[in-house]
Formats: sequence, structure tokens, C-alpha cells
Amino acid sequence: MKRLWPRHVRSRMALWYVLVLGFLLLAYAAGTSAYLFHSLREQLDDNLLEDAETVEGLLRITPNGAVALESGHPEGHEPGAERFVEVWSPESTLLYRSPALRGQGLGGPPLPRQPEAAPSSLRLADGMRARLAVTTPVVGNRRVLLRVAHSEGPLWQEMEEFVSVLLLALPLGLILAGLGGFALARKALAPVDVMAHKAERISAERLNERLPVENPDDELGQLAQAFNATLARLEGAFEQLRRFTADASHELRTPLTAIRSVGEVALQTPKSATEYRDVIGSMLEETDRLTRLVDSLLTLSRADAGHVHVDRAEISLLGLAQEASSLVEVLAEEKRQRISVQGDSTLVVSGDRLILRQALINLIDNAIKYSPTGVEIGIQVHPGKDSQVIVEVIDQGLGVSQEHQSRIFDRFYRVDKARSREWGGAGLGLAIARWAVEAHGGQIVVESAEGVGSTFRVTLPSSTTVPRPPSLS
Repeated sequence: MKRLWPRHVRSRMALWYVLVLGFLLLAYAAGTSAYLFHSLREQLDDNLLEDAETVEGLLRITPNGAVALESGHPEGHEPGAERFVEVWSPESTLLYRSPALRGQGLGGPPLPRQPEAAPSSLRLADGMRARLAVTTPVVGNRRVLLRVAHSEGPLWQEMEEFVSVLLLALPLGLILAGLGGFALARKALAPVDVMAHKAERISAERLNERLPVENPDDELGQLAQAFNATLARLEGAFEQLRRFTADASHELRTPLTAIRSVGEVALQTPKSATEYRDVIGSMLEETDRLTRLVDSLLTLSRADAGHVHVDRAEISLLGLAQEASSLVEVLAEEKRQRISVQGDSTLVVSGDRLILRQALINLIDNAIKYSPTGVEIGIQVHPGKDSQVIVEVIDQGLGVSQEHQSRIFDRFYRVDKARSREWGGAGLGLAIARWAVEAHGGQIVVESAEGVGSTFRVTLPSSTTVPRPPSLS
């Protein structure tokens, strides 16, 4: 059955159009035929009743007691009409019958006091269909039963002619409608063919191309716009992937090149044990940097693949901030910086302690790197709006200009690449922090001004509140 079903949409549309139109035409033809038949039959009944009244006036009693029909009634066979008359006495005696009936009756003997009724149909013994009217007129002081019938032959002949015309016109009309519907469907779907051919030529190297949009307000135009929007997202994703691959390759090559260079220089001339220890120390530093970079890349890769499981638990956000600051406090001490953690200890979030702690560590480490020597780095935890909790990391660094703030959380993006590389940054810390916050349904933003410093604000959904300890006063 599926093999017989058209493959192309335009063919299916034309077929459905023909089927629906055929059903509607058949319903219309049936309704029209029924209406015509009803109208012709009503006209026949009106003529029949008028003729019955005429026959009543033409009946007369003969000397021998029979009933005769005066001349002037066109009974019998005439072109286009057949009229029949039959008269019975109340005693069920046949008084008159039209010769054209050739002995056929228009019914059996009359029943006693047979009432007059509306015209009805009957079939004569020879198969002829007729319409019958029954009256009980008084002829010569005698009440008789009068039956007048008209042949239904002209009615059925007209109906046959009408139906024949419909049967001839309906298939022809459906064929023309099918051809017209196919042409219209082909014209209406022509933009789809154009879009399909255009889409076939789009590849990973040609994602900048877009589908043509003839009419942005119709369904096909909206489809093309949606497809173009998808292409734009794919182009952005591919560009981000290319940039990520290029940056990752560059970042991986830098420590590897340093390790190789240090090793080659060390092997050129004999050195003392102290000098070899310095060379090995330099190589280990680059190895440590390479390890941190690979770990960060693996974290982001697992996050993109959705393989990182978030083990949620109730966490005091202030306690988590204190824990994260203690882990990087040694870095701050090297630059004679102070880390101040303040906030409400009753604020609780539901999340993964390790993931959120890593996000805070990255933010605090970033603040330490870009803040001058001897300043204070502030961490504040306070409630936000609509049952949210906010933690802010405030530094006193050089700040971030407005043009860089929208991309500062992108992978491998650095405001000052030379300085960041010098300080060991690969541009992944803020990207990991944003992923960790968004994985918990939160949001991270930066507010900064050049020469003033930066504030990284993390907003997380609040959980239950830790009860305050009772006051000692």
C-alpha cells in the first residue's frame, strides 16, 4: 500500500485535494439529485391532484348504471405523459377503468369507507411506476371511489439524464481539478525545492550561507528563517569549536615546547647537580601547568557531554566560601594580600560541594592574580531577591573594560593574553566557574570599571535556612 502512495508532497497534496473535492462533489450531487427528485415529484403530485379534480367533473352515470368519462380528458398514452383512471362503487364493483391500463388495476377493490390519502407510489403489473391519487366524489347522487394515476416515467427519465450528466462531468471535473491542484501545489512548494537545493550545498565549510526567504510572513518563510537561525547557531558553535581547538592546541604546545627547550639546553653541556635540579624544577613547573590545563579541558569536556553528576546536598554558602578561600590563601600570602569573608551563615543552597567550591576557587584565584600586592580581596554572602542567595568576589585589580565583559567567561578568552600567560592562566577558570554555577540553576555576572576593580556576582537558588543559634544575652 505504501508503494502506491505518492512519494512527493505535491502529489500527495493533489491527491488529497482530489479526494476531498470528489467527496464534496459527490455529496453535492447527491443532495442536488435528491432535491431535484423531490421537486419533480411534488410537481407531479400537484398535477395529479389537479387532474383528479378535473376527472371528478368529467364523470357521468350511463343509462345502464355504469360510469363513463366524458371526452376531453387526455388519458391514455400521449407523448410525455400517461394518465390512468379507475372508478369503483362502494360495493366494490368496478365502474370504469382506462383502456390504457389493459386490464391492470390501480389497486384492489376498495375497502369500506376508504379515506382519501395523499398521493402515493405504486408499480403496475407490467412494471410501470405510477403516482396514485384517491378521492371519493359524488357522481349522480352516488359516492364512488376514484383513482387517478400518472406515470413516473418522465420523472425517472429526467433523473436519469441528470445523473448521466453528473457522471460524465464529475470525473472530468476531478481530472481537471487534480491537474490544477498539482500545478498549484508545485508552484506553492517551489520555494521548498529551492531551499532543499540550497541546503544540499551547505557544508561545515559553508555555514555562512543562508536559505532564501521570499515571504517572511508565510509558513515557508518562517521555516526558512528558523533554518537560517539554526545555521547561525551551528556556525557559532563550529566557530567556537575551531577557536577552542586552536587555543587548546596552542596552550598545550606552549608548556611542551618549554619542557623540550629546557631539556635540550640542559643536554648541550655538562652541568652540576644544582643546575640539573633547577632544570628539572622548571620542567616540573611546566608539567604542573600542563596537568592543570588538561584537567580543566577534561572538566569542560565532561560538562559538555553531560557526564558530570551533580551530587546535591544542603550547603552553607558562607562556610563554602571560607573553605575555598582557605585553599588559595597561600597564593594571597605570596602577594601580601588579605582575603576577607563576610556574610550570613544561615544562607543555604542545594548543590554539589566540590563543583561549587571549584567555581569559588577559580573566582578567588582570578582575583588574586589580577589584584596588586598588599590589597584586600573581599568575599560577601548575602540574600538576594525572590529566594536567591548571592556571593560576591570583589578585587581591586585593573578592571575589565565594557567591550570585554560580554566574552570574559568564554573559553580561552583573556583580556591581556601576554600578562595572563605570564601568570599561568589559560583562560578556562571563568568558563568552568560559569558552567558550575549554571549547572546549579544560577547565574554569574561581572561588574567592573577600568582602574577600579571587578565584582564577580554569583546568584544561586536558595534552599532551606540554617536556624540561628540562640542568643546568649
